[in-house]
Amino acid sequence: MVIVAHLTIAAVWLGSMVYSLVVVQPRVERFFPDAERREEFLVTLANGNRRPVVALVAALLLTDLSILVIRPEVRLGYGVALVLHLLAGSVFAHVSWRHWPARVFALPEELPGYQHRLRRLAWTILGLVAAAFVTTLSVSVDT
Repeated sequence: MVIVAHLTIAAVWLGSMVYSLVVVQPRVERFFPDAERREEFLVTLANGNRRPVVALVAALLLTDLSILVIRPEVRLGYGVALVLHLLAGSVFAHVSWRHWPARVFALPEELPGYQHRLRRLAWTILGLVAAAFVTTLSVSVDT
């Protein structure tokens, strides 16, 4: 049951990252060609997202640890996932507590650089989350 909960939570994070990067972000760019207006919208869109993502990361880390303890046959896969989730959470923490505050107070000419860096960081998180999901799913299928 813990594995099902873990995979569900991981799928939610992975799905939301894919949707944001593949659907939302490109459409926002097309809808708001002006960098300042786009930034206003993105700040509004991102408002209040920190707490749910922190809860999601915490839930993944707790389920990773729980599965490591109770299911020794999948220990290696979930150990790898734990490291990947810690890395993804660290990148998210950097984005949330360093990048966004600096971005909010950036000068208009600095916004494109911040937006570009955020895309790179978001794709990094997506890669880490996807790798963790594939790893845990692959070791969980036979159990």
